[in-house]
Amino acid sequence: MPTYKGISAEAFRHPLDRQAEESLRGLPGFDFLARKFVEFVYERPQLVYLMGNTIEVGPRQYSTIYQIFRECVRDLDIYPEPKLFVEQNPVANSYALGQEHPYIVINTGILDLLNEAEIRSVLAHELGHIKCGHTILIQMAMWAMNAASIVGELTFGIGNIVSSGLIFAFFEWRRKAELTADRAALLVTDDLTTVMSSMMKISGGSNKYANECSLQEFIRQSENYQALDEDGLNQVYKFLMYNGAQGVMLSHPFAVERVDFLRKWAVSQEYAEIKRGNYRKEASEGAVEVKPEANQNEEIDKLRRQIEELQQEINQIKRD
Repeated sequence: MPTYKGISAEAFRHPLDRQAEESLRGLPGFDFLARKFVEFVYERPQLVYLMGNTIEVGPRQYSTIYQIFRECVRDLDIYPEPKLFVEQNPVANSYALGQEHPYIVINTGILDLLNEAEIRSVLAHELGHIKCGHTILIQMAMWAMNAASIVGELTFGIGNIVSSGLIFAFFEWRRKAELTADRAALLVTDDLTTVMSSMMKISGGSNKYANECSLQEFIRQSENYQALDEDGLNQVYKFLMYNGAQGVMLSHPFAVERVDFLRKWAVSQEYAEIKRGNYRKEASEGAVEVKPEANQNEEIDKLRRQIEELQQEINQIKRD
């Protein structure tokens, strides 16, 4: 497998990812939200949960998976090595979170459905998120929307600041960030077929009927999906589906769309140059940089008082 010593995240970052993040960070409320996230959200509780309720992968736990994982970490030149956990869940899914202590969780559904080359692709994809500093923004988005929906105005003022525009921007960026992570998967596996087959299987693959699934047909389906845009109404339908028309906003592009983006990049000059070793070699600064304000301590004290008052109200309700 190829190794990209010293590679910068910017060497393979998708321009749509970069543009979407810039738009997100420029929206009113983003800086406020970032400050509150840094002040009040900690990674340790989630790590404690994972340590207690999943299997931490290592030399003597899922040793084959750990070896694949370490090779991916080496190939993308990520340091320090993130933690990797396997969760008992039949849904074929995985995710990466954390900034100071980044980690990846991969469901047993992935391990049961994919072969080792495809598992490598999934791990490289998640490591791509960590390499590019995506995880802090993903975590911030999850926290902000959850907090705003549960207690609204009482949650550090977030209910007043998380506008629908900011929520749309978060989801738009998350979808574009997946395109960058897909590129990381291709760089590490060095095999477009493997990455596309993992996407197909996660979309609707079955071990029982694996012999009846065709990657070529899935690619043809991707091409047919792109052709739908010839009808302008279909473009409207796509936009609505991505943005909650079916009850939930989508955090990932459709798999057939990701296949199309990746196939184009695989034959690009940019990809060819990276393969030759011609890539940016400076360290990524991550996705979120928050500078403390002069009056931050006063604001923190105020918010702590609000939390104490909220807790008192909750305790009173419980007693009643």
